[in-house]
Amino acid sequence: MKKSAQAPTRRVLWLGWKLVVLLSISLCLLGLFRLHHRPKLPSSSSSSSSQHLDVYRSRSRSLRGGGGGGGFVGNPKLAFLYLARRDIPLDFLWGSFFESADVANFSIYVHSEPGFVFDESTTRSRFFYGRQLSDSIQVEWGESSMIKAERLLFAAALEDPANQRFVLLSDSCVPLYNFSYIYSYLMASSRSFVDSFLDAKEGRYNLKMFPVILKERWRKGSQWIALVRRHAEVVVDDEVVYPAFKKFCKRRPPVDASKGKLNTKLQKQHNCIPDEHYVQTLLALNELETELERRTVTYTSWNQSATKMDTKGWHPVTFDYANASPRQIQGIKKINHVYYETEFRTEWCRANSSSVPCFLFARKFSRGAAMRLLSEGVVGRFDASFLLDSTP
Repeated sequence: MKKSAQAPTRRVLWLGWKLVVLLSISLCLLGLFRLHHRPKLPSSSSSSSSQHLDVYRSRSRSLRGGGGGGGFVGNPKLAFLYLARRDIPLDFLWGSFFESADVANFSIYVHSEPGFVFDESTTRSRFFYGRQLSDSIQVEWGESSMIKAERLLFAAALEDPANQRFVLLSDSCVPLYNFSYIYSYLMASSRSFVDSFLDAKEGRYNLKMFPVILKERWRKGSQWIALVRRHAEVVVDDEVVYPAFKKFCKRRPPVDASKGKLNTKLQKQHNCIPDEHYVQTLLALNELETELERRTVTYTSWNQSATKMDTKGWHPVTFDYANASPRQIQGIKKINHVYYETEFRTEWCRANSSSVPCFLFARKFSRGAAMRLLSEGVVGRFDASFLLDSTP
């Protein structure tokens, strides 16, 4: 009786194990089936990055092939884009500059504070009358509003198909040559002039930007750029990189000892200056660096004090009447190369294989300095015809 009672128990256990094995095999087969037939996903973060780059490349190619300026027939214009706090303090100098130009060769756009109007009561030059943007925004230094204002300027200028070159200037910039020379210089080159180099020391790249912005494409440089039309279109049409900058590239608040422990916490925040990185990084992501002269055409003298107590360290030097002598201006005009320490790169300044001065404009100039430039004829005539005659 004992032996016969154990037999059914063993059969039950055996059937149970068979069911477990069959169920396990079924689950494995089902898993393999679903794995084989599910949609393919990026296998790693690098694959996702490649997809983003494909988007950049596709957009860039479509812009160059679909109205990037190459098919324009007519008299090409040079668009002057001014980022101003309010008025143009050096409008008298610029007025003299534009007097020597054919009005068919240039256009002017000014981003000023919202509501400000350029007319007889606010500017001394007729060339600025009504040239303010109607959709300007309030701009804060070191915030994404600065690059939004730049994009608004480029967008306004792109509405005129005759605008084929675009130069971004501050309200303290001065021209170092007459209009004819500057126009010929920029029109003669098929490249944009964008100061762009590796940001190897300051660590402004925010890891949260990945994978929209790749660290190896992160660039730094002067915001004062000169673009050809197709590159200006890339800046205006960007809907991917700008939002990432707006969210993750922010200036660290200035030191405020009155905030005590809160100030210490604020100073640990990531620090990033958007206008020194945006266009450079955007064009690098679009793989357009081979189409650039990777230098600016606007000269800036920097106070590079290493003293921590010097609050003026690493800020642009303002030229006043005393240090805007013809000799000093000629010294700027004679600069023919720029050295980039982080890349061990020397950028020799050329246009169509011809050696040219590096800088067409300079900043920051006071009213007194600008008056001296005019009175002493520093901004004089220059024959630039050789630039257009040179072969690429």
